Amino acid sequence: MGKPTGFMEIKRQTSMELPPEERIQNFNEFHVPLHTDEQQAQGARCMDCGVPFCQSGMLLGGMFSGCPLNNLIPEWNDLVYQGKWDLAVHRLIATNRYPEFTSRVCPALCEAACTCGMATGDPVTVKENERAIVEYGYESGAIHAVPPPARTGKTVAVIGAGPAGLSVADLLNKRGHKVTIYEREDRPGGLLMYGIPNMKLEKWVIDRRMKILQDEGIEFVMNADVGGNVSAEELQAKYDAVVLCCGAKQARDITAPGRDAQGIYFAVDYLTSVTRSLLDSDFADGKAVSAAGKKVLVIGGGD
Repeated sequence: MGKPTGFMEIKRQTSMELPPEERIQNFNEFHVPLHTDEQQAQGARCMDCGVPFCQSGMLLGGMFSGCPLNNLIPEWNDLVYQGKWDLAVHRLIATNRYPEFTSRVCPALCEAACTCGMATGDPVTVKENERAIVEYGYESGAIHAVPPPARTGKTVAVIGAGPAGLSVADLLNKRGHKVTIYEREDRPGGLLMYGIPNMKLEKWVIDRRMKILQDEGIEFVMNADVGGNVSAEELQAKYDAVVLCCGAKQARDITAPGRDAQGIYFAVDYLTSVTRSLLDSDFADGKAVSAAGKKVLVIGGGD
């Protein structure tokens, strides 16, 4: 713990949000990160708790508290404060394969469990510290392709290029197995690509990671609907193992009167149509579901 009194002397400071007048001009992320010195000061607020609830992911009353990945949060908070960014990258990626994603879209259960938040009312900026670390990792070259030094001769097919499939593929590839990912969509990422809008996760962030995975030897087969245009029997015959990472796109429906009326969409279907049209043609193809000039009712208060 670099600064024992940091949580008493330094106030919580987060990234600046661009005003709504600017945000609506595009679909980009709208948070301006802190300066390096400011971010390091935020790392000093970590209290190095005897029991770091932030990283102790556990189920309490059927709900998760703390980081489900058991990230070594106090360790890299302290390294951020000390300006030891390379070591912070090392500790971050020890438990988290894709911190560039979680630092943007995770609901930050770590901050909800933060002892500093309980003591002062303002938790440590864990999520933004994480983002600062991973972006430093890319800018410095600390995060780069590292192909396995040897191959086992074993082959694995991973069905689904969402977060689960990408994580499985990454770990199996690092063990030397030859991994091929089959994805029914036209781009990898699963809900990262089509279920989360650009303002939370710009798609170049996904493309940047996919380039590393490809450089490390993972192959991607897109527009491959296993059970449709690709048979399961074919994959079982071709590969030593098949891993199912099919995701959770089945929406939760309701049975309210009028549910069959036109103009009612599942959120993921709407987000997919908008994001795909934006990426394919900047909306020129007219395939996005448009709410222009309409009053909109959203049922559901989740992400």
